[in-house]
Amino acid sequence: MALPSVPHPRPPAEPRTRRAGALRDDPVRRWYERELGWPVRSGTGPGAALRLVTGVRFDVLQLPAEAGFAALRHLGPKAPVALHGGTMRLLVAAGSADELPGLLDWLEWGGVPLDLTAIGTGGLIDAPTPPGLPGSRGAAVWLRPPEPGHDVEAALPSLTTLAALAPRAAARALDGSGTDPHSGSAAGSDLVRLVDTAATQCHRVRLRRASNQPLAFS
Repeated sequence: MALPSVPHPRPPAEPRTRRAGALRDDPVRRWYERELGWPVRSGTGPGAALRLVTGVRFDVLQLPAEAGFAALRHLGPKAPVALHGGTMRLLVAAGSADELPGLLDWLEWGGVPLDLTAIGTGGLIDAPTPPGLPGSRGAAVWLRPPEPGHDVEAALPSLTTLAALAPRAAARALDGSGTDPHSGSAAGSDLVRLVDTAATQCHRVRLRRASNQPLAFS
């Protein structure tokens, strides 16, 4: 008597199948992956926000929103900017996060406490709600959203002109004239001007907050 055959267990779904299902079911993921071509990662836990992977298409400068608004004039009109609560996130060229410490030193902000940080390779940020889609309360939002169909890299502040500036700065140092990093000639890169303004505004915000603290009496 032949025993009834037991069906083999189904193999796990292929990653491509899972991704297609995710794109179909999640308009936020679909917008980022299909419309923008940005790498994303699913959040952990129920209801967790989708995350954007930094260090691939862009890095992020993160600072208090009240300081960030003053720095927007150094961004091109198509450079994306996000808000998450009281924090502003400015998208900058990939690799900029590694340059930030040295750039702050060069701009004479090294060692000064600033609420200015950079997120680069291997980092993640919450994906802001795409334009036209409903977002949850307290979610990150776009102040200046990226434009589908346009490469974001072309719109981001970078250090591309700082390398050309370095030989001229060295020559001025040799003849004794020097180079003021805050001058118009030294601010040859939009990222330099952006970081200098952001650092200045972050410092002002810290001082203002400290002056508003109640005095402590022993």
